[in-house]
Amino acid sequence: MGLQQRIDEDYVAAMKAGEAERRNTLRLLRAALKNAGIEARGPLSEEAVTRVLAQQAKMRRDSIEQYDAGGRADLADAERAELAVIESYLPRQLAPDEIEAEARRVIAAAGARGPGDVGQVMRQLMADLAGRADGKVASDIVRRLLTG
Repeated sequence: MGLQQRIDEDYVAAMKAGEAERRNTLRLLRAALKNAGIEARGPLSEEAVTRVLAQQAKMRRDSIEQYDAGGRADLADAERAELAVIESYLPRQLAPDEIEAEARRVIAAAGARGPGDVGQVMRQLMADLAGRADGKVASDIVRRLLTG
């Protein structure tokens, strides 16, 4: 069963079980996936579905950061609850030390020497870690490795 189909089935189950918070989050995910399918002019591949879910998770992380900075704990908690639902469909996220090991491998393979090579390294690294690492964390690690 594909990820998109699993989300659809979980949405129906959440509706039947009366789980409003989960149902609402899954409804948002289904809408995002439908919009992505319209843009792609066809059905989405599993990689595309994972990419859409990762984008949705990133949006929630950014919102949490903004709400925390603005002292809106109530809104941040709502975003955290949505993020937890979204992350349950994403592959396991790599720990920073695992990301660093992959970054070192890509840097060595690309022959990167300095800050000017960050873009080249990030393109390859994010392709290799698709959906398993936050781009901001990976970027910080790559910049640290290439400038240090």
